[in-house]
Amino acid sequence: MKIVRRHLLKKMATGTAASIGALAMPAVARAQEIVKWKMQSLWDGGTTPQKFEEIFVKRVAELTDNTFQIQLYSAGQLVPANQAFDAVRGGAFQMMKTFDGYEAGKIPALAFTSTVPFGFPEPDQYEAWFYEKGGLDMARQAYQPAGLYYVAPTVYGPEPIHSRVPIKSLADLKNKKGRFVGLASTVMGALGVSVTTLATNEVYSALDKGVIDFADRGDLTANLEAGLAEVAKYIVMPGPHQPTTATSYVANRGAYEKLSASHKAALATAAREVSGALRQHILVADTVALKAFQSKGVEVIALSADELAQGRTQAVKAWESATRNNPLAKKMMDSQIAFMKDLGLLS
Repeated sequence: MKIVRRHLLKKMATGTAASIGALAMPAVARAQEIVKWKMQSLWDGGTTPQKFEEIFVKRVAELTDNTFQIQLYSAGQLVPANQAFDAVRGGAFQMMKTFDGYEAGKIPALAFTSTVPFGFPEPDQYEAWFYEKGGLDMARQAYQPAGLYYVAPTVYGPEPIHSRVPIKSLADLKNKKGRFVGLASTVMGALGVSVTTLATNEVYSALDKGVIDFADRGDLTANLEAGLAEVAKYIVMPGPHQPTTATSYVANRGAYEKLSASHKAALATAAREVSGALRQHILVADTVALKAFQSKGVEVIALSADELAQGRTQAVKAWESATRNNPLAKKMMDSQIAFMKDLGLLS
């Protein structure tokens, strides 16, 4: 009997230990489920857009009970901005905030996921194309061959043209020198502009020295802080080259596919929340910045509706050229044109 009793006690003790281990496992598993990513943004530290990226990573953590932690870096902190695409693709870090137009030379479809010159005049229209007209899926198809995953856009309003000369019609663009990037380069070139793609930090000097007559650079507040009121006494707002703007959250595909469904959902939710929040912030900030520019003697010009409609019709041929006969780029363009027709923007 003593031998049997000892055997039973030993078995109970073993079972109890196993039970305690089983109870402890969920806590251990939860600890192991914490995901840590690194993300480099487009923006310099302390700028308004960078503060919204801080909101983005904080929101992802909140939505996942802090089990998905993204360490945010400003532009150039991990790699030079023009190397971020290859760095994320290679797995050096997991995510970037980018402007798709920078890569349109390699992937033609990305010309249509950053901004469409003379295209959608309202950011809600452009965002609706992504979420309601299949744009999101097409953007993901565009990035897939590169081993990247398009998470979501951040869509906001227009950016200005800063000019040394008055621009009150499309005819005023002809035979002038301008700085533009992405699809805007193609469209403005088709309208008679001699286009150069200077780096952002070279715009002030180029305007000051008369190397260029006008330029796209960034949002009104950033351009005010950069001192463009000193070197360009005219603003075209909204800028027809960029009536709405989209930047993009893009992840390494392998890293994204390893995420749980709840972590993927947190990325999508936080991205869409930040898109609306930044758009509303810029809407208010632009009114303040325009008043500040005017106080410094800058004239603000808005092209007429007829001029914009004429430009949109002319831009279609440039959009077609930008597809470079790539099937996906053409599918995107056709989808956007169809939606613009539905909205009454094109006949």
